[in-house]
Amino acid sequence: MKYELTKELETGNAVIDREHRELFRAVSQLMDACSKGQGRSSMEPAIQFLLGYVDKHFAHEERLQQSSKYPGYAAHKAFHTGYRKTLGEIVAQIPSSGPTVTNLSQLNHHIAALINHIRMEDKKLSAFLNQT
Repeated sequence: MKYELTKELETGNAVIDREHRELFRAVSQLMDACSKGQGRSSMEPAIQFLLGYVDKHFAHEERLQQSSKYPGYAAHKAFHTGYRKTLGEIVAQIPSSGPTVTNLSQLNHHIAALINHIRMEDKKLSAFLNQT
């Protein structure tokens, strides 16, 4: 399954949108590896990149929120914290032989939560940043 940043998901903030494109590219790479039935070792570079990039992107958004005194910072940070934790748990469950249908379902569900977050919360953040 291919994930991409559509016009509907663009926030209007060039940096945030570029980072979201990179996240979607990493997710698509991981999902492609999963759909090919590749073992965990074959998927490991994509997993590590995704986990690292999620950390980097979320930290960047949080710094933007703090520096701009974004009023939704606490809730946004709470989402990020929970998302990181759950993503780590999901990828840790992928067996060395490769992902199961359950693993793929969990990962897709988690990605859907991120897409909804972008659609709702990141767009609010971007609108706020554009006003300041």
